Amino acid sequence: HRKYIFGGHVAAYMRTLMEDEPEKYNAHFSEYIKRELGPDEMEELYKKVHAAIRADPVPSKSTKEPPKEHKRYNLKKLTYEERKAKLIERLNALNSAAADVDDSEDDDE
Repeated sequence: HRKYIFGGHVAAYMRTLMEDEPEKYNAHFSEYIKRELGPDEMEELYKKVHAAIRADPVPSKSTKEPPKEHKRYNLKKLTYEERKAKLIERLNALNSAAADVDDSEDDDE
């Protein structure tokens, strides 16, 4: 039970990853590596954390950045004439593409 309270299971996992898969260890524990915390320092870290919590058990408010407001663009509605022109343009493009395919098939024969 004590092992889990003081992060012994995490330290054991760190050790196995260090030996077996160093790349995965570096990815999973990058923050620990930055703070120079290895598997041997885990128990001391948890002891310090527990002592700090006992000294001041009131949780402190963390300052969070407000979420970034996303830009939202509504598409401008097209008039009936614009929609009609767009449709004709699309149909012309399709017809010309179909005509090009027919011409290339005639050339092959």
